[in-house]
Amino acid sequence: MDRLEAMSILLTVVEQGSLSAAGRALKVPVPTVSRKIGELESLIGAKLLIRTTRSLILTEAGKAYVAAARRILDQVDEAERTAAGEFLIPKGELVVTAPLMFGRLHVLPIVADFLARQPAIDVRLLLADRNIHIVDDHVDMAVRIGSLPDSSLVATRVGSMRTVICASPALLAARGEPATPADLAAFPIVAVDTPAPFPSWTVRIAGSGALYEIATRPRLTVTTADAALEAAMRGVGVVRLLHYQVADAVAQGRLKILFTDYEREPSPVHLVHAPAEHMPLKMRRFLDFAAPRLRQGLAAL
Repeated sequence: MDRLEAMSILLTVVEQGSLSAAGRALKVPVPTVSRKIGELESLIGAKLLIRTTRSLILTEAGKAYVAAARRILDQVDEAERTAAGEFLIPKGELVVTAPLMFGRLHVLPIVADFLARQPAIDVRLLLADRNIHIVDDHVDMAVRIGSLPDSSLVATRVGSMRTVICASPALLAARGEPATPADLAAFPIVAVDTPAPFPSWTVRIAGSGALYEIATRPRLTVTTADAALEAAMRGVGVVRLLHYQVADAVAQGRLKILFTDYEREPSPVHLVHAPAEHMPLKMRRFLDFAAPRLRQGLAAL
């Protein structure tokens, strides 16, 4: 029995949540997946998984073994990459993640220029408005907008980002321009439905720095920032978005930023990666290439 293969299959089963999902991910028959897990349990002499009709549950022995297997496979992977020269020559696949719209507008152009200069490196760019897990999803580098939670991740700050409230000139002409955020109670609102939606908008009291919340009732709720931007430009309602998301529309006169005196402190923007005793050259080259370009781009917003 190939023990490393069995460990890898076990981790895939745990990550996918079922034998059938693991079989699809690995492109192997479900009976093969089941047999490999059974052989591993026989070798260890302990039950690792409790299989029910609806779910898989790790036993206590299984939890400990999965944690150890993940460390072992990571060490093997690093040893293979070292042997292949990844720490001596910038080559291999680089996995980068960023927020959807920011990635399209600001990260993709940098990646394209980077690829033109690094013929031995391939990039997989994962764009999503959820924070993809860096370790579990094997991500090399991530762009994060907002305060970082305490973690072991290594962060390089590349700038900051305003959160702004905007409306179309047509909407303001029809309803009048609100003098303070409290006046938004009389305006239709366009909201973005996120995994952590904000039922109210937090603003800063002008001149004091203190924060307070204004209640909002969305007239339209959408699932992406792109859709919220489009709706706001069509005059559907007032919208709150990150500055980079509205910058072009503001420059074109299709949106106007409101309440600049009430804006919260800008959110930090970082490039983050998992700590490593030796950083692969592909990551070092990308960090050195991307960080100054992101700083320049963010400073221009």
